[in-house]
Amino acid sequence: MYAYIKGNLEMKLNDSVVIEANGIGYKIYMAQNAMDKLGSIGDTVKVHTHYHVREDNISLYGFLTSEELNMFELLLSVSGIGAKSALAILANIDPQSFAVAVITNNEARLTKIPGLGKKTVAKMIIELKDKLKKVELEEKEESKAIVNVDENVADAISALQVLGYNKKEIEKAFEKEKLEALTVEEIIKRGLAILNRN
Repeated sequence: MYAYIKGNLEMKLNDSVVIEANGIGYKIYMAQNAMDKLGSIGDTVKVHTHYHVREDNISLYGFLTSEELNMFELLLSVSGIGAKSALAILANIDPQSFAVAVITNNEARLTKIPGLGKKTVAKMIIELKDKLKKVELEEKEESKAIVNVDENVADAISALQVLGYNKKEIEKAFEKEKLEALTVEEIIKRGLAILNRN
């Protein structure tokens, strides 16, 4: 419903902020680390939003980047993870590290996050990888941008897909880049820099 809200930062509360836009004060729940980076009271800020509807509650959740929003919505798609849990996970791992952990089956990294046990992590990895496979099947047109990719590049492409980017736009972003000597994380950072420029 709301892609983002841009306005004056009026209040910072324990688990949320109030942003005034066009005379309306929007209460938006955010992770503490995101609130800390948002700015000072009185600043003009922009927050990407998720409009969350349940039978007993309608809430707005806010994020500094579209990657954080995509990660939050992905987490909500995992059975057993609600909005508050998803926000808590976001407070403890950035989208890039999360995507790499999912793609590389790094359960040890994810179980370090408070509130995430081994069973939940295993289920999360399986469900999110299944989603990724479905997306890849839907996009199964031959892509000519990158024909032979090494393992790190392939993992980075998958991780960027976890963050909500389309495989073809990722490959287009990478087609003129020299990536062979880079780690998965470095390739993802390079990819995000290019994709956010476009």
